[in-house]
Amino acid sequence: MKRGLLTLAGIAVVAVSASAGYYLYRHGSGPRGDTPASAPAARTAHVIGMSRPEFSLPDLSGRRHSIDEWDGRVVALNFWATWCPPCLKEIPQLISLQSEYGDRGLQIIGIALQKPAAVADFAREHGMNYPVLAGEGAVVRVAEDYGNTIGALPYTVVIDRRGRIAYARPGPVTVEKMKKIIRPLL
Repeated sequence: MKRGLLTLAGIAVVAVSASAGYYLYRHGSGPRGDTPASAPAARTAHVIGMSRPEFSLPDLSGRRHSIDEWDGRVVALNFWATWCPPCLKEIPQLISLQSEYGDRGLQIIGIALQKPAAVADFAREHGMNYPVLAGEGAVVRVAEDYGNTIGALPYTVVIDRRGRIAYARPGPVTVEKMKKIIRPLL
């Protein structure tokens, strides 16, 4: 019972953090008067160019996957949740990108901030054509390792073929923006 309450409290904290992060992304913040366009980039600049951190998370059937399984590909990590409206809006765009660029070396990986069982039906119903990994506390730690210091969802990171972080930003992505980022890396 106590463990269940602690888990629920942890999920609530993450949900509030994600909402606050998205609000900051949309409205900007900071003593320097950051604009919405510059604020997210400034918050993630410290990870650009660094080697991708190692991690291992379960997929929706419980099988663990390590990030190094996709070495040599351009990898787009997309941190999301089924309860996050901007996350849901960008999923069809990510499906489209995977279809268009998968055979050229792009691998999108969805990383859901939920238990695998809570995501499996959603992924199947929406035709997600890329791997989806999931977890709760472990996903928060991975997102932090990849520069998501404000707990924002969605949060996207692009890793080049050499394993270096080329792009990291909170907030939803568009097909047009992602094409500009991934095309030169392919």
